[in-house]
Amino acid sequence: MIARLRGRLLSRRPEQVVVDVQGVGYRLFVSLNTFYDLPETGGEVNLEVHTVVREDAIHLYGFSRESEKAAFGQLIGVSGVGPKLALSVLSGISPDDLWQAVKSRDTDRLCKVPGVGKKTAARLVVDLEGRLPAGQPAPAGAAPPAAGGLKGDAVSALTNLGYAEPKAAQAVEKALAVLGSEPSLEDLLREALKQFK
Repeated sequence: MIARLRGRLLSRRPEQVVVDVQGVGYRLFVSLNTFYDLPETGGEVNLEVHTVVREDAIHLYGFSRESEKAAFGQLIGVSGVGPKLALSVLSGISPDDLWQAVKSRDTDRLCKVPGVGKKTAARLVVDLEGRLPAGQPAPAGAAPPAAGGLKGDAVSALTNLGYAEPKAAQAVEKALAVLGSEPSLEDLLREALKQFK
């Protein structure tokens, strides 16, 4: 099982990256929080990895922080929560905010994450309550990326997180109006996500 990868970043998109480790390219699925922490293409990365083995595939999930990897492991242990939904949760809320929401039984906060309805939020609170890490503060959630040719990438990233395409496109348009010409993909996504709050 692969637990960590260190290498050169070959490509980066909001939902996945490819890392070159001594000539072998590994594709890893990432949350937006990890995506924002990444260097530009060609830079060196060091990612914590959670490996999911299935009958038909082996998927790698990469995290810039151990706390996010730990939260991912706890989330996929909840009945009805798979890796895709777990990444969506960690794209919409930081691990510290997740634990704070669970601790305070704040299902409304969890329901703001795309793909998480009232039943799933209630299940997350019940299942994760007994596994809270000791002494968690409460920081902020995720944010968005860029314009021009990147407008489509931003809309795609938002739809992959569970937002409807028309609403995602509207949010990106509003974000572009706020940011002006040629923002980075990260800044555009960050501003677009604010439009949903």
